[in-house]
Amino acid sequence: MNLILFSMESWTVFLVILARTGAIIGSLPIFTSSQAAVKLRIGVAITVSLLLFPVLDLSLPEYAINPLGLSLIIVQETLLGLILGFITQLIFFAVQFGGTIVGYQMGFAAANILDPQHQQQVPLLSQFQNIFAILIFLALNIHHIIFQVMVHSYRILPPGNLDLSGRAIPFIMQMTGEMFVLGLQLIAPIMLVLMLSMFILGIMSRVFSQLQVFLLSFPINISLALILIGLSMEMVLILLGQEFTGLEDRLLRILHMM
Repeated sequence: MNLILFSMESWTVFLVILARTGAIIGSLPIFTSSQAAVKLRIGVAITVSLLLFPVLDLSLPEYAINPLGLSLIIVQETLLGLILGFITQLIFFAVQFGGTIVGYQMGFAAANILDPQHQQQVPLLSQFQNIFAILIFLALNIHHIIFQVMVHSYRILPPGNLDLSGRAIPFIMQMTGEMFVLGLQLIAPIMLVLMLSMFILGIMSRVFSQLQVFLLSFPINISLALILIGLSMEMVLILLGQEFTGLEDRLLRILHMM
């Protein structure tokens, strides 16, 4: 019986597929949390790789025959997967950035919780916004888009052809700057009202010298911020929906640049 599936060449191709697939899946916001067990991440990566293996018709470069060449290709594939995952994570970084600024402005500077995703203390509002973004990510089936891009990536950029000397790095830097702008867009109405509130309280402190503005500002700012967060949920949903639906185009563009 001819076990072609278990030949050395087949195992080599499978390892190369697993390197890129595992890096992409491990970078998704659903699996980057420490609450997602390592066995679960490995299991999903291996399962997806097994599903892709018979579908993809990959031919590795000749230098992949020796261990050094194979190791180089696996490193390249892992790096490519991490880059694609990083681009996906940029949207969540923008959401956390906006939530951090609002949290400090509304008086939640001391209200920190442990972020299991990055193992560090983060503002409470930032974590809330991040969970909200993950729910939108799943509700819009963006993870399906990620899997589609994963398949197309092997046709656009076969293993061993990674080249970062072109426009890829400037494009990633441009996208990083755009995500900072997105974070400010998400919190612009809330920050405007909070700044106006602080301005009014500052005037009142000048007019009424006995007024305890510092103690009064906490309940006012927190109440205003929570109300505005609730009212701006639809706007946040629209903005994040646009960013998530445009994610496929960004991922395919950077694949063509490398």
